[in-house]
Amino acid sequence: MCANILVAEDDTKQAELVRRYLEHEGHAVTVVEDGRAAIDEVRHREPDLLVLDVMMPRTDGLDVVRILRAESREVPVLMLTARSTEDDLLLGLDLGADDYMTKPFSPRELMARIRTLLRRNRRSAAPVPLSMSVPTPVPAPAPAENDQALSVGALRVDPVRHEVSVGGSPVVCTPGEFRVLAAMAAEPDRVFTRQQLLERLHDFDTYIGSRTVDVHIMNLRKKIERAPRRPVRLLTVFGVGYKLTDPAKGIRRASS
Repeated sequence: MCANILVAEDDTKQAELVRRYLEHEGHAVTVVEDGRAAIDEVRHREPDLLVLDVMMPRTDGLDVVRILRAESREVPVLMLTARSTEDDLLLGLDLGADDYMTKPFSPRELMARIRTLLRRNRRSAAPVPLSMSVPTPVPAPAPAENDQALSVGALRVDPVRHEVSVGGSPVVCTPGEFRVLAAMAAEPDRVFTRQQLLERLHDFDTYIGSRTVDVHIMNLRKKIERAPRRPVRLLTVFGVGYKLTDPAKGIRRASS
């Protein structure tokens, strides 16, 4: 899986290390040393993936993501950061980063995360067969007496059948995403900390850590929200964690 990858990193040794690992895996790599150069390069020739340092001269990594997403550029972004505070990391994801790693990091883990992002991007960009281009929504089955499905507004999670749907349209989730979503659907409006959600993933995900939860949340938003960057169902409670809610409840309150 060869790709064009842009690395924006002002630390020369760090940039060289990342470049060598990427080229060893067969990727074409361009390296820039500041945020403004990264923006210009993406505008000139959008890469398949951007590896982006947060602390950079001229324009920092957070502003780079903010500007690119405001221009509706969907290039996958993996952020590298020495900042480890929860709010800083959340801000990066909320602005539109797809994943992040804190420094110092394992180059092998970095390569694994890059492979995952590239595979995900290739799948989402794959053409849809004509016969599947306009799917007919399948109504959710009527719940039986012993149905254990969980409903939060239009979102339905069935732990028995391992199925998820929004407004009757099926949603495909990975096992990790399903575990997180099912836990939250069982207790709507409860604020879950990352640690509480991590407990649902122990002995399950390969890379376990608070960022694992953040990535699952980000991917779930892409699947269950109309506008993933402006979520109304799966909300961030800053400084605490996440909660799952019925957006129609807020509308009813506002109109009452």
